[in-house]
Amino acid sequence: MPNRLAREQSPYLLQHANNPVDWYPWGDEAFEAARASGKPIFLSIGYATCHWCHVMERESFENAGVAAALNDGFISIKVDREERPDVDRVYMTFVQATTGSGGWPMSVWLTPELRPFYGGTYFPPAAQWGRPGFVDVLGGITAAWRDDQARVLESATEIVTRLQVIAKGETERSMPEEAALASTFQQFQSSFDTRRGGFGDAPKFPRPSELLFLLREYARTGAVEGRDMAVQTLRAMALGGMRDHIGGGFHRYSVDGNWRVPHFEKMLYDQAQLVTAYLEAAQAATDPFFAQVAEDTLQYVERDLQDAAGGFHSAEDADSVPPDQALDPHAHKMEGAFYVWGVDEVRAVLGADSPMFEGRFGVLPNGNAPFDPQQEFVNKNLLHTAQSVSDLSRLSGRSAGDVADTLVQARTALFAARNARPRPLLDDKVLTAWNGLMIGAFARAARVLDGGQALGQDVGGTDPGERHLRSATRAATFIRNTMWNAGRRALLRRYRNGDAAIDGYAEDYAFLISGLLELFQASGDPAWLSWARELQVRQDELFLDPDGGWFSTTGEDPSVLLRMKEDYDGAEPSPTSVSAFNLLTLAHLTGESAYAEGARAAIASFGPRLAQQGRAVPLMAAAWSTALSGGEQIIVVGERGADDTRALWRAAHRSFRPFAVSVLVDPSDQASIAEHMPWVAQMRMQDGKATAYVCRNFACDAPSTDPGVFA
Repeated sequence: MPNRLAREQSPYLLQHANNPVDWYPWGDEAFEAARASGKPIFLSIGYATCHWCHVMERESFENAGVAAALNDGFISIKVDREERPDVDRVYMTFVQATTGSGGWPMSVWLTPELRPFYGGTYFPPAAQWGRPGFVDVLGGITAAWRDDQARVLESATEIVTRLQVIAKGETERSMPEEAALASTFQQFQSSFDTRRGGFGDAPKFPRPSELLFLLREYARTGAVEGRDMAVQTLRAMALGGMRDHIGGGFHRYSVDGNWRVPHFEKMLYDQAQLVTAYLEAAQAATDPFFAQVAEDTLQYVERDLQDAAGGFHSAEDADSVPPDQALDPHAHKMEGAFYVWGVDEVRAVLGADSPMFEGRFGVLPNGNAPFDPQQEFVNKNLLHTAQSVSDLSRLSGRSAGDVADTLVQARTALFAARNARPRPLLDDKVLTAWNGLMIGAFARAARVLDGGQALGQDVGGTDPGERHLRSATRAATFIRNTMWNAGRRALLRRYRNGDAAIDGYAEDYAFLISGLLELFQASGDPAWLSWARELQVRQDELFLDPDGGWFSTTGEDPSVLLRMKEDYDGAEPSPTSVSAFNLLTLAHLTGESAYAEGARAAIASFGPRLAQQGRAVPLMAAAWSTALSGGEQIIVVGERGADDTRALWRAAHRSFRPFAVSVLVDPSDQASIAEHMPWVAQMRMQDGKATAYVCRNFACDAPSTDPGVFA
């Protein structure tokens, strides 16, 4: 019989709806059951595409004996960390503070008052790999709760007191010195892997905010080393196994130091941030390779993650049923099964073209098995770029163009063959925060890829810029119509199957505002700027710390023990770092000093952290670099779609100008735009031609109709 999770919308919770564990969702029913029974709570936190979450479910939560122990001694609660980052953040802080590390699945034991007293991450069913067995842990906690409950409760109270101190975070507020940026830059240089790209050794994570900082310091100071570190890292990721060379997009991270072996899940937030980084690298390095990687990633998102209504789904799983077990109803899913290839499979699909493909992507007759230490994929190959097109051309005696065409055709054929395999689970919930990041990426691509020049070609009627602007607009419209309650002035976090729920967190507001500001610049539609400004007001009302920065939550939910403030730019950037950028952009667009003052307060709230540990907050470091640059405003006044307007607009985005805001002002929208940007009201087309205005601090150079003004 299904348990209570069958009534939920979260794909992660629904995965556990048929477990024999008597699961509760997070909420009053579970809390009341714990108080009434006097049992401790077992809290399990994870997400739908988490490989080790699947492993623990298969080993423990589907096991009748383990379920009986849980049901007898505990009230068991499941939480989707992506729906409830507020709950996850509290207990992750506890686990990290008490064990020195964290991750998912996260396993925490609480008193009925929700105070944690023991925790960890993945527990195998029996002790192995230096980890205690889950059954042994349950037995030990049951005995401690039965025999020494007073001490457990006292310990839990002390732990919460210590967590409250941690939650307060840094209390000092000061604007960092410019030297903090040089220090942060040096921290990256000292840890840079000069041979393989990236920072440090395995595992290697894509952390685009680091690369955005390095690119901004290159633009601000001329330190070419910053550009080179970013470019080398992005190239290594794109050529390695972390990129899906058949279907596009990027896997979560590389478990090795060579970017060869991925952890196979695909997350929306990674695609969004990496697209932005690749677009900036294309401009900074004037190399179409990076634009092509961005375009390929966007095509993956449009095809596989955007639903018919416009919103973007959250993720694709790492695990799936191996193709040769597709008809077995009892087959276990395996990580990466959808993505690996045997040489016979490749040859059966490609025929005479197979040798070219095998050489390009490192396909070996016995498999490139070093990526498979557990021998799950004997004789299978994980694709990575092993030889360049020029090398293949030289070895085969065929022209580079012929080789490239053959590889494109091979990819198309293998893509079709792969689509016949059992697909990984799609986590089809729509999260406002992640959609904000993706809206911003599509909107940025609409500017950079307009006309296709960044791709190294003119694309005429198939202009990717127009297509990406449509995708960004559809998603923003979906969020506005579905996730924004204008009456309550409330943004919701999650949508699935017609159900929009969970009040938004600071990250939902901040990330969406960021996306809308990009969309306004790409489209020139003042409605997006207007909504962004309204959301910024509401974000400040709900989350702003008067001393600087934004809390993650409102603090109104009594079940969330701590009101925390994110002070780390990790896989997802912190709301405060994103908001600093948002306010700088609003200041440059509107000229209103309050926005600039808010940005400085946000930067000051991270000031000591920037000075001491800038690597921990690279996006805030990028915001500080942007603030120091002084900024630039580019306005193109012209009829949208006209040839002369597009020529100016494309020229404005051909070079790397990370400190500029740019807006296309159609004369028909000028009055509406001027309501927010009064300084553009008097800008006019010259001699009936599209005209560019290039300004710094709202002091503009002479207007020009010549695209060469941006050279």
